[in-house]
Amino acid sequence: MKKPTLLACAVTFALIGTAHASSGYHLLKSVTLGGDTFWDALTLDPAGHRLFITHGDHVVVVDSRGYAVLGDIAGLNGVHQVAIAGTLGKGFVTQGGADAVAVFDPKTLAVTGTIKVGSRPDGMVYDPVSRRVFTLNAGGKNATAIDVASGTVDGTVPLGGKPEFAVADGRGHVYDNLEDTSEIVEIDTKTMDVTKRWPLAPCTEPSGLAIDKIHRVLFAACGNEMMAAVDIRNGKVVATVPTGKRSDGAAFDPARREVFIPDGEGKLTVIRETAPDKYRLVENVPTQFGARTIEIDPASHRIFTVTADLTPAPGQHPPYKMAPGSFRLLVYGR
Repeated sequence: MKKPTLLACAVTFALIGTAHASSGYHLLKSVTLGGDTFWDALTLDPAGHRLFITHGDHVVVVDSRGYAVLGDIAGLNGVHQVAIAGTLGKGFVTQGGADAVAVFDPKTLAVTGTIKVGSRPDGMVYDPVSRRVFTLNAGGKNATAIDVASGTVDGTVPLGGKPEFAVADGRGHVYDNLEDTSEIVEIDTKTMDVTKRWPLAPCTEPSGLAIDKIHRVLFAACGNEMMAAVDIRNGKVVATVPTGKRSDGAAFDPARREVFIPDGEGKLTVIRETAPDKYRLVENVPTQFGARTIEIDPASHRIFTVTADLTPAPGQHPPYKMAPGSFRLLVYGR
C-alpha cells in the first residue's frame, strides 16, 4: 500500500536492553503461486483456515495450514485488501482501479456483487460491533462504511489525510494511519465520525498498523524506519523501535506479545512487548527482497508474507520488474 520512500529522522528509542538473542523465527516454507502482477495485503480467515492474497487483478486463496492453493477470485481491477465478516458469511475486497468493492462468498469464492465506494479504495477493515466494513479511500482521503448484511453504503467518513492500513478494536472503534499527515485517527463505527486525531511524531509516513487489544496499544510501521507504539487511552507515542526501509505491514501475536514489522529490503523486525510502554528489539530475521506486507495466524504463530524475483526498472511504478511466474508465499515460524 505504501509508496517506497525513505526519510531521515533523529529519534530517541525507548528500548529495554539490546537485540542480542535469536528469536527462533526462520523460513519454514516457500510456495510458488505464479503470475507476474504486483501484490498488496494478505488477510487470514482463521475460522476457515484460508489466506487471501491480493495480486493485481485477482485474489489467490491458500490453505493456511497445508499451503495448497484452494482457488482464485478473478476478474477484478487493482485489488488491495480483503475483509472477512465470517459470522455473516461474506467477504469483501477493495478494487482501487474501479472505485468499488467486490463482495464474495468466503467458502465458494464466488463473486456475488459489486458496491461503488470512494476514490481509489485501498485498505479495508471489518468491525464486528457495527457489522460494517470500512474501505479506506486513498483518492478521496475518506472512508466508506458498508452495512455487511444489506450490502448498502451507510455513509462516508472524511479523514483529513491519505489513509493506509486500519484495525478494529472490537469495542466499536476503527483506527487508521494517515500517511501524508503522519497521524492516527479514531473512527466511531456506529456514528461514523472521527472522534480522535493523534500526531505520530517522531514517526512519519505510517503504513502498516497492528493492535494489542488487551493492553490497548497500536503499532504503526513508519516510513522513517521505526515502529511507533501508541497508547489508545491517550494517543501518546509511548515507545519507538528501529525497523527497516520500505515497511508496509505490521502484525501482533497476542499470546507471545511480539510485534512484527517486515521491510522491503529483506528482513523481518521482531519486537518483544515487555510492558504496554516497554519494547525490546529481539532480532532482524532475514527474509527476501520485496517481502513488505504481512499476516499472522495467532493460533499457529505462523507468519505469512509474499514476494517475487524483482529487478530494478527505474521510471516504472513500482520501480521493479517481476520475473514471470516467480510470485511466492513465504511462511515463517519457530
